[in-house]
Order: sequence, then structure tokens, then C-alpha cells
Amino acid sequence: MFKRISFVCAIVAAAALAIACAQSDVGITTKVKTKLMADSTVKSTEIKVETKDKVVTLSGEVDNQAAKDQAVALARGTEGVSDVVDNISVKAPATASAGTTLGEKIDDAAITAAVKSKLLADSLVGGLKIDVDTRDGVVSLSGSVKSQADKDQAVRLARETSGVKDVQDNLVVKTG
Repeated sequence: MFKRISFVCAIVAAAALAIACAQSDVGITTKVKTKLMADSTVKSTEIKVETKDKVVTLSGEVDNQAAKDQAVALARGTEGVSDVVDNISVKAPATASAGTTLGEKIDDAAITAAVKSKLLADSLVGGLKIDVDTRDGVVSLSGSVKSQADKDQAVRLARETSGVKDVQDNLVVKTG
């Protein structure tokens, strides 16, 4: 009987410890870093994540505004985060490639960030498994979604974003 009570107490203590660690600053930092690593827009090696009293501070230098916006959105959407301090800077663009002006590149990055933010904020779509690329105002969506309804919602959200000229739907419905 004593062994059984001790075993139950040990399980309860382990569960309590796991919950406490998950909501600790270290646990929050780990969750944010994991989200950054899993995202194709953000190069997680460029971003430093620190957490103090559930406030996440992001710092470093990224290639574009879309990566910065995505990193902040992912951190804000992480369970246990009370606030995000954005100290990320965007590298100055070199030169525009042939046929594309610097303004077009910046506009495309802003469109990508806006679409990705809408997808992440949408409770149906979620957006973590959807890649968003924009070229000359044409948004390309790729990745996997859970249902046709999720796919339709993602395309609709992209089409309704300011500056989007067209949407190329390369999303795949994954069941199971």
C-alpha cells in the first residue's frame, strides 16, 4: 500500500514539474526556438531568443521584413508568452535583381508577411505548415492542410490581402 501511494505521489510530482517547466522561461524559450526552426520563412540561426518573466526578447538580423514579422508572430502565438520585445533588424537589401525594382521586392516581402500573419491568426487554417512566397504581387501558397475547407480559407485569406494580384494554390490536403 505504501509503495502504491509513493508511486502515485511520484507521478503527480513529475506531472507538476513538467507543467512548471513548460511554463518556465526556459520552457518558453525552447518552444519559441522550436517554432522558428520549423518555419521556412525564418532562418532560426539568425535570431536569438531570450525569455524573462514570460516576456520573450527576439534579437538578431534577418534578410527581410517577412522573416522579422513571421518570427514575431510565431513568438506571440506561443503558449505562455505574455509579451514580445522585437529587437530584430532587417539587413539592408543589396541591389534589385534584373527586371525587379527594389520597391517591388519590398512590396512582395510586405505582402508575404501580411498573408502569413493572416494565416497564422486564423483559427481554422493555423498557417504553420503553409509556405508563402510572393513575386510581383502573385502569392504562391504551398504546404499541407488538414482539409479542403482549410485550403479554401487559406486561398481566400491570401486573395483578400492588400496588394495581392493573384494566388497560386499549391496546397495539398493531407488526411489522417
